[in-house]
Amino acid sequence: CKKKKRKRKKMVDNEKSYVYKNREAPVEARVKDLLSRMTLAEKIGQMTLIERSVASEAVIRDFSIGSVLNRAGGWPFEDAKSSNWADMIDGFQRSALESRLGIPIIYGIDAVHGNNDVYGATIFPHNIGLGATRDADLVKRIGAATALEVRACGAHWAFAPCVAVVKDPRWGRCYESYGEVAQIVSEMTSLVSGLQGEPSKDHTNGYPFLAGRKNVVACAKHFVGDGGTNKAINEGNTILRYEDLERKHIAPYKKCISQGVSTVMASYSSWNGDKLHSHYFLLTEILKQKLGFKGYVVSDWEGLDRLSDPPGSNYRNCVKIGINAGIDMVMVPFKYEQFRNDLIDLVESGEVSMARVNDAVERILRVKFVAGLFEFPLTDRSLLPTVGCKEHRELAREAVRKSLVLLKNGRYGEFLPLNCNAERILVVGTHADDLGYQCGGWTKTMYGQSGRITDGN
Repeated sequence: CKKKKRKRKKMVDNEKSYVYKNREAPVEARVKDLLSRMTLAEKIGQMTLIERSVASEAVIRDFSIGSVLNRAGGWPFEDAKSSNWADMIDGFQRSALESRLGIPIIYGIDAVHGNNDVYGATIFPHNIGLGATRDADLVKRIGAATALEVRACGAHWAFAPCVAVVKDPRWGRCYESYGEVAQIVSEMTSLVSGLQGEPSKDHTNGYPFLAGRKNVVACAKHFVGDGGTNKAINEGNTILRYEDLERKHIAPYKKCISQGVSTVMASYSSWNGDKLHSHYFLLTEILKQKLGFKGYVVSDWEGLDRLSDPPGSNYRNCVKIGINAGIDMVMVPFKYEQFRNDLIDLVESGEVSMARVNDAVERILRVKFVAGLFEFPLTDRSLLPTVGCKEHRELAREAVRKSLVLLKNGRYGEFLPLNCNAERILVVGTHADDLGYQCGGWTKTMYGQSGRITDGN
């Protein structure tokens, strides 16, 4: 017994000799200590976000991969339950913990209106409906419920909220926006405090925050101007003076940052002809320096590939431009070897500075420490009963009631509001009684599906 006690004490002492393993040490001290122990390849591994289909045990461990995600529709298997997701994600996590330094992955999922990728999770109205409620507290409660269901499946990071300010309803993704007025969108960013928890009043502005194991890392997206593109072309060009961009599109990000949002995703779109993934002025000088954002900036799916024409050509140059602009973590998502090799070569040639890499990795590690991933890397299975629970379903019903919008009476007679004495109302069309169509996009797949795609009514 004495030998076992001495052995345990020695293990604890060894752990504390590594500052980054000491949970009692300040976050910045842990970041600095861990960074000093990392090789260039390990640092680049932390900057790499890969898709689950290529995330083998060997790849995660040997490449020191920092993050894994699944594309919409990238389930472990058809109609996998939250417990099945947890098994998969914990398997990835155990591989990461076996790497030389044992740095945990952060797993990201597109939980944009509930944990919508996962069968049986509670599905909430889309942002355009929630914006119509004008109820910031409701949105915050939806964020808290979503966080529980996301953590129950093992994920740590939700790619939400989308804080685009939509300026033209022809934009195909306008349902992901809370509305056309920056003030309303800013108010609805209360989702951040729901997902991450609400920081104290003395919290340092711009510093990432997470309240505990029942919360998830949030991601404000897509920085910036994606809802204001010319002629509403998706991934198009937002043509505005900076003063107007700041007032109309940057304003919601300020509100997210004040709530301690931990990550920001860059937009596919451009501002006055320059792509956001390559925009040093907006990503670094404005977001990081002027607004004081201390979390990390993640690219969108194959976002760096789109810096060349055709996409993916001259990939080395795309990596150079994106990283130097201020992208910290790259959603690769498949060609992780090429990304690593190109970035190593760029650093060794001096085209990307070591300081830029260190800054990116510091930001990523900061979020991981704040999120408690080093202490609690695996799924808390006690949260599984929250998935689709009665309380969350009732919250979704409340959101539906409050988000309903009465159409204006037409000029050909007072069709609306309907006569309250009507005995029967005929509802027709393909969407009349179709669960999948009612759920809309970003439900099981990116564009949604028809039929009984999940558990609900």
